[in-house]
Amino acid sequence: MSTKQTPAQPRPTVPVVTTEHVLPTNTNPHGTMFGGDVLALMDKTAAIAAIRFCRQPVVTASTERIDFRTPIRLGDIIEAFAHVIHTGRTSLIVRIDIYAERPFTDEREHCTSGYYSFVSIDEAGRPQPVPPLLVTTPQEQRDWARGAEIREQIRLRRAAERDEGP
Repeated sequence: MSTKQTPAQPRPTVPVVTTEHVLPTNTNPHGTMFGGDVLALMDKTAAIAAIRFCRQPVVTASTERIDFRTPIRLGDIIEAFAHVIHTGRTSLIVRIDIYAERPFTDEREHCTSGYYSFVSIDEAGRPQPVPPLLVTTPQEQRDWARGAEIREQIRLRRAAERDEGP
């Protein structure tokens, strides 16, 4: 069965939430979550948002502007929120935010945020078209504009890297 599709009507974003409990295996000697574990959770959650949006296989193309704001501690319950904010012809930009809840105090903090770029691929691993994103609210318009900026930054960075050579 082919996954190649011609994108149809614009689709709304499909928000995804992942919840995890931070265990000792996720933490460093300081009792805070390993940055690599945070990035892995972000990548998985963002990929699910991208897949649910386009209903096609995707691969991570880049991570953009990852901000670690506050530490995530042992015992925290973390929630990762992801949603598609921009689409190109074959690519998607997903915003992801992680919040940590201190379960015994009900305190909640915004800990990490970032943007992930994905490309939809067919069975041969070639880029394939994605559906356009339906943008209707003022917040979605701001998100779309931010996604367009990120997409342009990626394009410029890759062009500069090609010009530099090995």
